[in-house]
Amino acid sequence: MRYHNLMLKLFKYLKPYLWQVILLFAAVALQVWTSLQLPALMADIVNYGIAGGDLDYIWRTGLVMIGYTALASVGALVSNFLSARVGAAFARDVRNDLFQHILQFSITEIDNFSTASLITRTTNDITQVQQAVTMCLSMAIRAPMTCTLAIVQAIITAPDMTWIIALAVGVIVLVTVILMSIVMPKFKLIQQLADKITLLARENLTGLRVIRAFNNEKLEQRKFDRTNNEFAKLNVWVDVIMSLDNPLVSLVFNGVTLLCIWTGISLLHQDLNYLGNMMAFMQYAIQVVMSFLFLTMLFVILPRANVSAKRINEVMDTKSKIRWQEHTLGKPDLAPSVEFKHVDFSYAGAEEKVLRDISFVAKAGETTAFIGSTGSGKSTLINLVPRFYDATSGEIKINGIKLQDYNQDDLMRRIGYVPQRGVLFSGTIRSNILFGVPEADDKVMKKAAKVAQATEFINQLDKKYDSHIAQGGTNVSGGQRQRLSIARAIAKDPDIYIFDDSFSALDMKTDAKLRHELKPVTQNAVTLIVAQRISTIKDAEQIVVLDKGKVVGKGNHYELLQKCQIYREIAKSQLSEAEFTAEMKHKEVKNA
Repeated sequence: MRYHNLMLKLFKYLKPYLWQVILLFAAVALQVWTSLQLPALMADIVNYGIAGGDLDYIWRTGLVMIGYTALASVGALVSNFLSARVGAAFARDVRNDLFQHILQFSITEIDNFSTASLITRTTNDITQVQQAVTMCLSMAIRAPMTCTLAIVQAIITAPDMTWIIALAVGVIVLVTVILMSIVMPKFKLIQQLADKITLLARENLTGLRVIRAFNNEKLEQRKFDRTNNEFAKLNVWVDVIMSLDNPLVSLVFNGVTLLCIWTGISLLHQDLNYLGNMMAFMQYAIQVVMSFLFLTMLFVILPRANVSAKRINEVMDTKSKIRWQEHTLGKPDLAPSVEFKHVDFSYAGAEEKVLRDISFVAKAGETTAFIGSTGSGKSTLINLVPRFYDATSGEIKINGIKLQDYNQDDLMRRIGYVPQRGVLFSGTIRSNILFGVPEADDKVMKKAAKVAQATEFINQLDKKYDSHIAQGGTNVSGGQRQRLSIARAIAKDPDIYIFDDSFSALDMKTDAKLRHELKPVTQNAVTLIVAQRISTIKDAEQIVVLDKGKVVGKGNHYELLQKCQIYREIAKSQLSEAEFTAEMKHKEVKNA
């Protein structure tokens, strides 16, 4: 992705601020024009005021110079303010769009980029582009304008000395091209290392307890140090190479001054009034050199910003593989249901299917549970219902309508999802429980908390429902976090409840009470439960047993004890011998 793509992005996001950009251009033009009047006025003071001994002329011209300086200062102040303001607004708009676009991604796109990389692109990369925009709005206009007008003025003032400017510009361009060719390949590597640092920091902070439990702080520190040192060394190397630009430009700058003086003095024997012209030309030449110096600063920032713009555009240009309808096609059944017909699923690039030929119907008022060994595909199956992934083949229907025919808001409104690991957001208990229904009243909130068995620990807190929840819910226990997550789903009053092993952090007593309280709430809804414990799903109307992605058993608890070997083995591993024998006898009574 080249510079023109970056500029397309700039044009798109600068459009709302067009009038501010135009005002900025006017302020820059005022600054440049007034600044370039000063050398000519100084030449007039030398040639006519000092040489002619006209003190009044010196005072008059000096006052005019002060006026021009004041106007140039106003122009500089306005242009700097507007460039910073527009640059900040640009970054805000890009960040908003990028974040909104990421929210539309399916889990597949999130995994492809990685969470750490998306964080870096939303923060560091946008900052790099913002700096380029701010610089471009000021320097990219001021420098060429100053350079062009200064060269014209220099030619008018002292045409015999213009070769000095051409020589200086040639040297600066050559130096810049050489330096850029050396450092440009490193900019992309720097951003990749920034991604890796973000990844390591995020991974270590979220897994801090595990790291400490295994006494592996030193190992993780070494891993972070290696990447951090590599990042630092690369930045230092780039900075050292780019720092060579300053002494080289300074050498050119001083060389221009010396050449102007030497050439001007050699011409004074022809005309003593040439002294003023020489001084004016020297200032114009310095203005030209300074303009090219500013342009070289842009050449440093733009390549790095272009790498960042490419990374931003990669995210912006990525379309989610899951496409939603603008409006739901058809009228969903009044009675909620979930139906899988011969569903297969495999992850992108994977050789093996995770799910094979899955078929079942989950009806309103009934609980359908999924059990199986680790890696059997239970959570993957559940994740297909809210379309976190799309099935590779087969058909999934929600309330009689295919998933692909739903509008996203319409589908999500019908689903109450509780993930395997309870997720809470920074805020309060109230804001977390009412996350899906912020307009609901306290009655809904307290009922949801009661059903989820969260009322007792909430009432023990000083501020009760207004108690603070830290980011990720780190200031509450795992069981409390799960109960609040369950309360959040209950408060939504959805058509379909999805519990992805959501009772695992609860003790047996709390688990039983919660399921008892949950039954009346879900009597008109479909309840899907992924569980590891037989006790959690024992009373489910339908239990689907999975093994290596296939359905190997389907029925209620007692039916499966009779006809499904894998389910029987799971039950035997979790129950004592006496309990298992009692269950088998209960089964025989049922069959009789």
